[in-house]
Amino acid sequence: MSNILAIESSGLTASVAVMSNGRLAAEYTVNNKKTHSQTLLPMINEVMKALELEPGELNCIAISCGPGSFTGLRIGSATAKGLGLALDKPIAEVSTLKGLAYNLCGNEGCVICPIMDARRQEVYTGAYEFVRTGIGENYEIRENSKKDSVSDFEMKTLITERAVPLTEMLSELEKLGKKVIFNGDAVPVYKDIIAEKFSLEYSFAPETLLLQRAASIAALGEKIFLNGEAKDADVHTPVYLRKSQAERELEEGRT
Repeated sequence: MSNILAIESSGLTASVAVMSNGRLAAEYTVNNKKTHSQTLLPMINEVMKALELEPGELNCIAISCGPGSFTGLRIGSATAKGLGLALDKPIAEVSTLKGLAYNLCGNEGCVICPIMDARRQEVYTGAYEFVRTGIGENYEIRENSKKDSVSDFEMKTLITERAVPLTEMLSELEKLGKKVIFNGDAVPVYKDIIAEKFSLEYSFAPETLLLQRAASIAALGEKIFLNGEAKDADVHTPVYLRKSQAERELEEGRT
């Protein structure tokens, strides 16, 4: 029995979801440029009310822990941490990039590459693939069967998370020699550069799967919780991958 509340606030999108026993019970997403400090708690309240779920019935809080917007990550992390401490529930920390990749779970035989605009001509990115589980001499693929659910795939990391110029990431992807599907908020920003510079077959995720979704954070968070890998709320911190602009400017001013 598990009820996982998931929070996604790493970008412009604010999203909340509840995963109950492996089933997506609810998702509430707003992409309207309101500050997450205004939207997250009311969204959580609405989802909990709609499901008639009491806070004490939650087993874990899943949070998109970064990389992403420094302000968005801090608001989301503070919200998750506050709920975790108040309810005495653990935190499942989910990589924002893995959450984006999980939007495209089941795309077998290709590379999933989320790209998030990190400014300064860089992207937050990584590369992943989905491998069917259970492949072996006793595994059968039945034509027209309903076997292929997302639970039949394992996500593997091909290129670890980093903040790099997009052209550098494209060079790394070309070494993998497979079709690539791109998603993330940097797609509209850099799609022309990808078209010009990338030599392999590629495509872009549809609009419905392009941006962050709490449903994916909930699904991955549930796995973390069930594997016993969730953390105590008091030790949770966001993952930024690089220093904030204010920190960089302060250091530059000192040199």
